[in-house]
Amino acid sequence: MAKFTLSLVSFALILLVLQSYHLLLNPKLTFSFQPKLCCFKSMVSRFSYSSVYLHTRPETTQKSINHLTRKPKHPLDPLTLQEVERVRTILSSYPPFVSAFPPIQSMVLDEPDKNRVSSWKTGDQFLPRKATVVALVSGTSHVVTVDLDLGRVTTHFISTTSGYPAVTVDDLSKALEVALSYPNLKKSAVERGIEVSDLACITLSVGWFGPHEEGKRLTKIVCYSSQNTSNYYMRPIEGLVMTIDLDKGEVVQFVDKGQSIPIASETNTDYRYNKDGQTKKNYPKMKPLNSISMEQPDGPSFSIEGGHMVRWANWQFHLKPDPRAGMVISRAMVQDCESGEFRNVMYKGFASELFVPYMDTDEAWYFRGYMDAGEFGLGATAKSLVALNDCPKYSYYMDGVFVGSDGMPYIEPNIICIFERYAGDISWRHTDFLVPGSEIKESRRKVTLVARMTASVGNYDYIFDWEFQTDGLIRVKVETSGMLMVKGTPYDNVKKIPNEEEMSGPLVSENLIGVVHDHFVTFHLDMDVDGPNNSFAKVSLVKQETDPYDSSPRKSYLKVKRHIAKTENEAKINLKLTEPSELHVVNPSKLSRLGNPTGYKLVPGRTAASLLDKYDPPQLRGAFTNNQVWVTPYNKSEQWAGGFLAYQSKGDDTLAVWSDRNREIEKKDIVLWYTLGFHHIPCQEDFPIMPTVSASFDLKPVNFFELNPILRVPPTFEDDLPNCKPSVSKHLWCV
Repeated sequence: MAKFTLSLVSFALILLVLQSYHLLLNPKLTFSFQPKLCCFKSMVSRFSYSSVYLHTRPETTQKSINHLTRKPKHPLDPLTLQEVERVRTILSSYPPFVSAFPPIQSMVLDEPDKNRVSSWKTGDQFLPRKATVVALVSGTSHVVTVDLDLGRVTTHFISTTSGYPAVTVDDLSKALEVALSYPNLKKSAVERGIEVSDLACITLSVGWFGPHEEGKRLTKIVCYSSQNTSNYYMRPIEGLVMTIDLDKGEVVQFVDKGQSIPIASETNTDYRYNKDGQTKKNYPKMKPLNSISMEQPDGPSFSIEGGHMVRWANWQFHLKPDPRAGMVISRAMVQDCESGEFRNVMYKGFASELFVPYMDTDEAWYFRGYMDAGEFGLGATAKSLVALNDCPKYSYYMDGVFVGSDGMPYIEPNIICIFERYAGDISWRHTDFLVPGSEIKESRRKVTLVARMTASVGNYDYIFDWEFQTDGLIRVKVETSGMLMVKGTPYDNVKKIPNEEEMSGPLVSENLIGVVHDHFVTFHLDMDVDGPNNSFAKVSLVKQETDPYDSSPRKSYLKVKRHIAKTENEAKINLKLTEPSELHVVNPSKLSRLGNPTGYKLVPGRTAASLLDKYDPPQLRGAFTNNQVWVTPYNKSEQWAGGFLAYQSKGDDTLAVWSDRNREIEKKDIVLWYTLGFHHIPCQEDFPIMPTVSASFDLKPVNFFELNPILRVPPTFEDDLPNCKPSVSKHLWCV
């Protein structure tokens, strides 16, 4: 859920500080101070572009990146600063936009045709560079393609599906400005004993609940008290909610029904380790751990070519930030252990949508069902990673080049990190001592490569890991942390609650309910196993009764039954423990030496199924969670599970709608969709900030290699490692 907050006083201070710092760096520039939230993003965009184009990174493989001179090296590289500016220049002279340049909701690379990218090699003629731009004109979404080589607009259409593009920071700033200047809000705050300067308000998407919401872009505003705490999320002003028209900039509805519900105390809400120079005294101190770090005296084993092409061990893939998906892995290829050639595994993989429905029907809560990727953007809400805590030493950091609503580029530095991980895990091992005099002890350590990003979507932080292993396995993990979205209540103890079952969640602190909710992350996995000619196979384990004429004393056993899905309907799967199966993507035209089709299998980890009624408005929009697994034929326009325009959409352009066509998928270029999920019943340990919770799934080779691909990896010996000892200064020195 995108929740952006700002008090008028703190905003003014931040603006003045940034303005002063920016003027020091750019003495020829001048600013006129205007207390408008929308000015904040515009100024930060210029600040990022003009003075943070050169980033120095401690302990990285690349010490600096000059975005002013960077040029694309691969057809899938994201738009550069120069390309974004060129797109804006072209649009400024485009006749429909000449009189009034429209707000830009999105500007990304229009990726070349898949077949052309798959056959492109370094040294070939570079493929045409194009940009897809989504602009809002009079409340309608215009989708424009700009050809950078030709220097002109080549396509332009108005979207006919429901919904709007993701909201921008300017949209949200404008809404907050309207809310904080609304007299009834100030009056309500004073009546509750809250200083206006202590108000912290956030913007929430509204979903879709009927025709009365059509024809206007809306947002909901709820507020908190930030008095004496940085964690205002734990001090909600319950029952107060405002509806604002984003385009008209006016309050549509003001509801204030929670005057009898107290605002929770600020006690124990502050989660910061270092406040005012000292550790928080009201928390028990934990015995500090001794320093721990994986040292790489020879540097990392991976390399980054052209800023986006990653090479490590037997893997190579393209990696880039994306304002909507956050992080995109493309052209993932693994080296064959026998021939040495690089073989295709996955053309493109990314988080397509993140759906978070809350389970409360009150007027201030019923609409809270968020699509964080499509409504706010996982990349757009990503911030710089914290070195040594988010990412270990010797990480490589990648910046995001994004576009503001004015069409100008800005840089979000260090939002992706790549690093090698060794946690003491074992890659493979065997000990054999049954034959006298021939004891065997063979073991190999497991070192993996991780690409990581985090999206701070308001109260929740999501950590996305793509982990590559030398045995050909790809592990995708999602972790969540941050703040609960809590509801105020008059009760401070469960013994005082008349009917605990009527509450929308457990009591997590005095006067605070942790509302029950779900998290669903749907991944788009365009698998190209040994090429695009793929099929989807469900390999089931089925119980068989022993033949009564069989002499075996067994009563039952398991038998493998394989079914190749011919259509989309046959590939829709709800996972069940009582119906175990493996889910394979195979290439029937590529056979192993034993005649098995080469393949990769989806290995689900922790997940959840939606329990909502399929015709409930939030579930209509989130119908892509009706199944955990879907398979569709490749279609460039079908990338976003919640629809191309997700904000206030009705659910008429989702994965579920596309798949209802029941198209053929056997021996086709197919896309695998997988949803991992969490049911979240909050508890006291989630207060005031949640420990990280995680779920993952694997993409594992099956009959892809002729034998164990890491059989020839040598073991590690003591002499292979540096001899590191603590120095007088407590730092390590290694020889």
